[in-house]
Amino acid sequence: MANWNDPQPTRQGFGAAPGLNPSVPSTRAGFDAGLRKYMLSIYNYMASGVLLSGIVAVLMANSGMTQGMIGSPVMWLVMLSPLAIVFAMSFGANRFSQGTLQILFWAFAVLMGMSLSTIFLVYTGGSIAATFFATAGAFAGLSLFGYTTKKDLSGMGSFLIMGVIGLIIASVINIFIQSSALYWAISFLGVLIFAGLTAYDTQRLKAQYYHLAGTEFIGKAVILGALSLYLDFINMFQFLLAFMGQRD
Repeated sequence: MANWNDPQPTRQGFGAAPGLNPSVPSTRAGFDAGLRKYMLSIYNYMASGVLLSGIVAVLMANSGMTQGMIGSPVMWLVMLSPLAIVFAMSFGANRFSQGTLQILFWAFAVLMGMSLSTIFLVYTGGSIAATFFATAGAFAGLSLFGYTTKKDLSGMGSFLIMGVIGLIIASVINIFIQSSALYWAISFLGVLIFAGLTAYDTQRLKAQYYHLAGTEFIGKAVILGALSLYLDFINMFQFLLAFMGQRD
């Protein structure tokens, strides 16, 4: 298990730091070990966040608290707070300490779990579990592709972000027009877009290590990277649930 709070290798001089000579096996091996430790730290945080959200969602649904939350002001707070935290972490990373980012990440995971508990009022537990494992398998494959591929995926970034913005706009519009055709189109495109983002973000995080290794920001980068992959996973799960979920 990787040390979450100290993902950089014990040696200095990797990545952007001076002294790395890729032609020297000893420095190359040390850099590769640091990269693996860094990525494992990100996956540890991301997986723990997803697990925490899942536990909170199940506990909320089984306790009946979710039904009591529906239609109350608390529901709006639960729905909007995670978005506020994402913006705070993204734009305040340089100002916040690593400890503050950790607290915000775990708070985000708890609030997302509270929000996700509403799916248990719509879909059967079995179909939710099946969709979760299908998402986990797809995420693992896509992330592995992003990590190992030699193809530069950076060109996909702007296109995919524009796709996310389009999904948000279309979803807001569909709140008012209630079109089933638009709902299925949004769900289909959502799966594709966040599948692409999973591979893209993995490669981006891998490349990021080359610039951050040996710097003080590396610990913060692990938390922010975990947040990115968490969002990819959860969004892909929710869009896939539209196809695999069985109504309760």
